[in-house]
Amino acid sequence: MCVSLCSTLLQLYSSFQNDITLLEQRFETIEKSHIPSIASSLWDFNKLLTAQQIQGIVDLPDIGFVKIENDFDYFQQFGDESIEAKKFVEYPIIYNDKEVGKLQIYANYQDIYKRLRQQAGSILTAEFIKIFIIAFFIIIIVNKLITRHLFKITHYAQQLTPYNLEEELVLSNRPEDKDELDFLVSAVNNMRVKLKNDIIKLEDAENALLALNGELEVKVHDRTAKVEESNKQLQQSLDDLTLAKDQLVQSEKMASLGQLVAGVAHEVNTPLGICVTSISALKENLESLQEAVAKQKLSKSHLNNTLNLLSEYEGIIERSLKKAVDLISSFKSVAVEQHTDPEVNINLYKHVYDVVNTVKTLFKSKRYDISINLDESFYLVTYPSAWNQIITNLLMNSHIHGFEDRKDGNISITFTQSEGYLTLIYGDDGIGISEELKKRVFDPFVTTKRGQGGSGLGLNIVFNLVNTKLQGNITLLDSEQGTYFEVKVPIVNSSESQSAVDKSA
Repeated sequence: MCVSLCSTLLQLYSSFQNDITLLEQRFETIEKSHIPSIASSLWDFNKLLTAQQIQGIVDLPDIGFVKIENDFDYFQQFGDESIEAKKFVEYPIIYNDKEVGKLQIYANYQDIYKRLRQQAGSILTAEFIKIFIIAFFIIIIVNKLITRHLFKITHYAQQLTPYNLEEELVLSNRPEDKDELDFLVSAVNNMRVKLKNDIIKLEDAENALLALNGELEVKVHDRTAKVEESNKQLQQSLDDLTLAKDQLVQSEKMASLGQLVAGVAHEVNTPLGICVTSISALKENLESLQEAVAKQKLSKSHLNNTLNLLSEYEGIIERSLKKAVDLISSFKSVAVEQHTDPEVNINLYKHVYDVVNTVKTLFKSKRYDISINLDESFYLVTYPSAWNQIITNLLMNSHIHGFEDRKDGNISITFTQSEGYLTLIYGDDGIGISEELKKRVFDPFVTTKRGQGGSGLGLNIVFNLVNTKLQGNITLLDSEQGTYFEVKVPIVNSSESQSAVDKSA
């Protein structure tokens, strides 16, 4: 296409140069042939002939406008005066060596351009026809040699499926010398063979996978049955452990109550023994006094001495009985609340005092300083049995673990209330809890007295009572010496008047 365009342009340019040359020759012809005849006609004043001669010049190709004039007021013009002249020539008209006028000739390239356009159309039409014919034959040749083979390869690739991989791609009417199409066909056939082999391997793998899946399903079914059986056994074991734990917790509570009973019984036995001894001595002195009165040997000094002894024995018996009554009263309050579970309004100070006074009987031989810091007029609606167990377990932990191998120690029990919460800070100055046990101190069966009577349920019971029963929380506080616990529970109702307590009683 570019060659055709360049060839066309060269031809047009050559034609344009030829037309320009012809125009120059035409001007020379006018100068040599037309001007002498015009000079003769102008000299003879033959206007008609002059006009015909000038019209003949205008009729020449590429001459657009001609004008003639002389000094005798003769003036003639022919053609289009408004043309855009590309060439202008003025010739003097001489007759017998005398200038009789002037001839002005104006030429333009409109006819040249018109001929060039016609020639360009003809050339382009011829070139298009040649290009079309050449392209037609090229298409036929390319189709015969390349395109039809490419269509066949494309159709083969489109129709290729895993079920017709046995069919080989073959091109017909191929030369003996191999070219790119033969290499492409060879590559497609190699791909077909590889694809066939891969499909065979994939089918083998799928069959193996199906067999493996069948085996796995059987194994999964068997193992699922075993797991279900194991789960049933584990659930049964868990239920047994839960029941055992509940029984151990109940046993721990009963053991704690049994220890309180033993301690209170031993403590009550002492004042009662003193009462028995005092009553025996009182009886002897009373019999001696009666015998002296019967024998009329009673003296004033004997009477005074006997009366003094009787008064002294009476005081001993009264104090001993009062102590026994106080111990029994405290124990009765604690023991009854251990087996009942009502939510009642209590004087918290009196309740804590009774619990501490009862538990103290278990370590009578120790010299523990137990301080209770609590407003004596503070009333609270709560579960007394829960507080009984909490304070009892904390005191027993201090006695058994904190003050091991010690005769004395300090225990503080401090209650404060703030923003609707009651906070208990319990602490002792014992040996404390080791670092490895601090994270598990509230877990069940955690104890340092394994095999020595320790069950490891004391603090776990406290934890459950605080969290479940009292809806609060308990934490182990950091301390340089001893052990400190913080119990924080919401206050249901506080600051009740004594009249409300009496009314509820």
